Amino acid sequence: MPLLYHARMTQPNVRHYEVEARSTETFGRVLCSARNHHVIVDGPVQNGCPGEALTPPEAFLSGVAACGIELVEVIARELSLPVPKVHLRMQGVVDRDHPVRPDVTLFNSVRLQFEIDGVTQEQAADLVDRFRKR
Repeated sequence: MPLLYHARMTQPNVRHYEVEARSTETFGRVLCSARNHHVIVDGPVQNGCPGEALTPPEAFLSGVAACGIELVEVIARELSLPVPKVHLRMQGVVDRDHPVRPDVTLFNSVRLQFEIDGVTQEQAADLVDRFRKR
């Protein structure tokens, strides 16, 4: 029995994900793939790249936002609440003049703004609090 298969059998809460990315014929344009899904990501115009498609930071924030909405829905279902309509706006700031760490580029700040309809204000606040703790 392969070790990876064994690890998945004994650790049901461990999830494995895999994506691929490859350069294209256009400088600064990347083809990203996950399973049978494909997305174009462009480097920003500040780097001399096309900047027409999502940039890597936008793609990253989009993934986190999608996760946030999905988790709020899952948590609501787990609590037997109506599954709400959720809108999430994320803003990230990278200040290259004031890096968080000098050895890697990180967001200096990230702000999440949830709008949740279909539950009470108290339930919405609880859902966001539970999301933050996951």
